[in-house]
Amino acid sequence: MSDQTPHGPDLWTAVDTLTQWLDANRPVENREGLLLRVLKLSEEVGEVSEAVIGATGQNPRKGVTHTWDDVQSELCDVVITALVALRTLTPEAREVFARHLERVTRRSTARPAPADVPRRSL
Repeated sequence: MSDQTPHGPDLWTAVDTLTQWLDANRPVENREGLLLRVLKLSEEVGEVSEAVIGATGQNPRKGVTHTWDDVQSELCDVVITALVALRTLTPEAREVFARHLERVTRRSTARPAPADVPRRSL
């Protein structure tokens, strides 16, 4: 599996580049700067919500204001922001993410216990 997509740069190279650019242009340093970078995720998730509401016309005052392409773009912004925040926390972001993704995938795709087998409680 490759991080290379047919239409773009290597994922982790791009994350490193964006992190370096943000670090060079960060108005707030140290712990507060780190916290603000993580909080940026909330802003991006809110923009996904706004786009979904706009794509479905759920605000009768505004009507349809967004497309599903807008939702896709906002979701991409969430992913980018999360990866940059992770990279800000650790230079081993790629490895941390790969390990976590593998654990989540393994846990999520594990076969459930048969219904007729009693489960042990912890």
